[in-house]
Amino acid sequence: MSKVLSWLWAGVVICVLGLNGAQAAGYPGFPAAEKVIVIVTAAEDVDHAAAEVMAQCSTCEIRKTFSEVLNGFSVEVLESEVELLRQINEIERVDPVVQYEAELDGSVPFIGGDQVRGSLDRNGDRLTGKGIKVAVIDTGIDYRHPDLKRNYKGGYDVVDYDNDPMETISSQGAPTLHGTHVAGIIAANGQVKGVAPEAEIYAYRALGPGGQGTTEQVIEAIEKAVADGVDVINLSLGNTVNGPDWPTSVALDKAVEAGIVAVTSNGNSGPNMWTVGSPGTSTKAISVGASAPPIQTPYVTVAGQEREVTLYPLGGTLPWELKRDAPMVDVGYGLEEDWKNSDVQGKIALIKRGMIPFAEKAQAALAAGAKAAIIYNNLPGDFVGVTQVGVKLPVVSISKEDGEWLKEQVEKEGDSLHIRTIYRHEEDFIAPFSSRGPVTQTWEVKPDLVAPGVAIDSTVPNGYLGLNGTSMSAPHVAGAAALVKQAHPDWTPEQIKAALMNSAKKLVTKEGEPYLPYEQGAGRLQVDKAVETTTLAYPGALTFGKWSKDDPREKRQVSFTVENVGRRTNTYHINPPFEAPDGLQWEVPYAVTLAPGEKEEVTIQLDLFPAVLEEGIHHGDIVVEGGEEDIVVPYVFFIEEPDYPRVMAFSFAPGDAPGEYRYELYLPGGAEEVGIALYDPDTFEFIRFLDVKHNVGRGMTGGEWKELDLEDGTYKALVYAKQDGKEDTIEALITVGEYPPPEKQGTEAQFRPALPN
Repeated sequence: MSKVLSWLWAGVVICVLGLNGAQAAGYPGFPAAEKVIVIVTAAEDVDHAAAEVMAQCSTCEIRKTFSEVLNGFSVEVLESEVELLRQINEIERVDPVVQYEAELDGSVPFIGGDQVRGSLDRNGDRLTGKGIKVAVIDTGIDYRHPDLKRNYKGGYDVVDYDNDPMETISSQGAPTLHGTHVAGIIAANGQVKGVAPEAEIYAYRALGPGGQGTTEQVIEAIEKAVADGVDVINLSLGNTVNGPDWPTSVALDKAVEAGIVAVTSNGNSGPNMWTVGSPGTSTKAISVGASAPPIQTPYVTVAGQEREVTLYPLGGTLPWELKRDAPMVDVGYGLEEDWKNSDVQGKIALIKRGMIPFAEKAQAALAAGAKAAIIYNNLPGDFVGVTQVGVKLPVVSISKEDGEWLKEQVEKEGDSLHIRTIYRHEEDFIAPFSSRGPVTQTWEVKPDLVAPGVAIDSTVPNGYLGLNGTSMSAPHVAGAAALVKQAHPDWTPEQIKAALMNSAKKLVTKEGEPYLPYEQGAGRLQVDKAVETTTLAYPGALTFGKWSKDDPREKRQVSFTVENVGRRTNTYHINPPFEAPDGLQWEVPYAVTLAPGEKEEVTIQLDLFPAVLEEGIHHGDIVVEGGEEDIVVPYVFFIEEPDYPRVMAFSFAPGDAPGEYRYELYLPGGAEEVGIALYDPDTFEFIRFLDVKHNVGRGMTGGEWKELDLEDGTYKALVYAKQDGKEDTIEALITVGEYPPPEKQGTEAQFRPALPN
């Protein structure tokens, strides 16, 4: 969409509506008395140009003035006087206004959504999700939004226990918008068109003010959706528990057994392995990671240096569109005293992540007159975040390594340093924030597939907003599942999941190397191919588990089903990797012949001698040939105990009575020793152990105190766990007493929207 024809604020696209496209192309054949709306670009000062327009054009009425992305204004004027505007010296150009219909920033056609809508179901209706019920378990939705109100059919609020699943508004606490954005991706049907624009939306508000919710609320919402007979459930939420036995994961497995397609986000704790969280660990649900649709990726560099720094958009801020070189200033964490000691007027502010929320950093940069802001990570690697509130300033995120390098350049060059932006068209890379698998204990491949989750524009209360996250990826797949369900109403959730995975596009890195199975699953969603597939192979990914090097040579069998859903008999060949390493042999059936509608369980046998294989994860692909297109089924197995985190999901909170406190944490493989050490947050001086336990089994564990022998205040907690010769730690800030407020604590909520933070 041309920026001349729209007003972009905080990622929101608000179109100036006027003539339709046919009328706007030069206004041919219009009577002279017809009024039109045009966009005027001022040559220099906007106010001066507007004054001249009002002075020289008696029929002109100025509608909106733009200052952030356009130096101009919109004018309603008689068609006969449009040429008069072009003659005014203070005006650079005059453009007609046309009406636009946004389509999720190009992500819907990118996954094949446009092609699917040209297909028909068995009743002769176009594939739009018509008649399919999709449950959005989230923060509620703004069902009054013009793009959603036609599709909204009901739901329930398990936070307030009523039939009004509206998003949280400011009078109720921290307002939310997440569920509305998710619902728009699935089934918006207005200015924005979702993946399945005629699907029926049922909203279940399980996350309350600030997007916080509990396991209890999420499970209750799942039960309500099942009772209401929905066809598809979307859960763009999660926690950091990588365990297949977490209650929400089990609940989703049960929902699938009840005949419902369950889709969930994989999480936003990437790019490391083992970062998938529940309910993304559900075996039977479809867990979705985030890839990039076609986007213009900005990079910054320093003159004379070869290094280029990738910029990731921060949701809720303006897009990065700098065209000229600009000076940069380091402002530390962006605290109040940092701005007092820095001159950032007209410059780029370099800010370190931490201490205060992104929104406060961005708003402070705007107030200080910065041209833009770059926030760099305080932990190794990249991150992508969101401000939750609109800030009219370009703000991006970069990795810790890139941020420290830019800081060095600032210190070295001082005021003479200028940053240059270059832009490249990119698509189909895995977002750095997208959580990776596999799942602990079951060693299953997750995510199952990936879908667009970077810079996705969708509906929010009172407008539209661009957001990043696996929260945005999952509803692409939920919408796709609705289309497949409409096309094949008799298919089971297992068959629909297989169609989506079997037809996915395998993605490769910039270097041309395939992404690993625990990064992309089966690949990137292609809904048009999923609808048209004639062969299914399920499950769509396999695991052969874990071996020890001390184990003798062993044969393990894994079975999967090949099903012919086409119209002609096919003979299928199952091809494991031909170049197997020493110590590994495959045994598969030579061929399987299936008539239309037939299916057969195929057994694959892996003959393995662990002692000669390297420790760690091994992976590859099994190819099913014989259908219209080959099906690629990824597999994994491990030699020795994997290097997964020994402790995760630590939370600390007040108890039920004054002075009481409790904590919880998750041990994916148990622990020989687990404990919490307390330190002074400023001096890092050791204070004491809060708790220590030995020989604790796998799962949740915790403790509680009637009273704590500690002074009120904030403490740094070092949570550690030791198991199988490996020790992992989590750092968090915990609060005893009333200082600081609870929202400033560094503790983990049980569930929250799957947005980067």
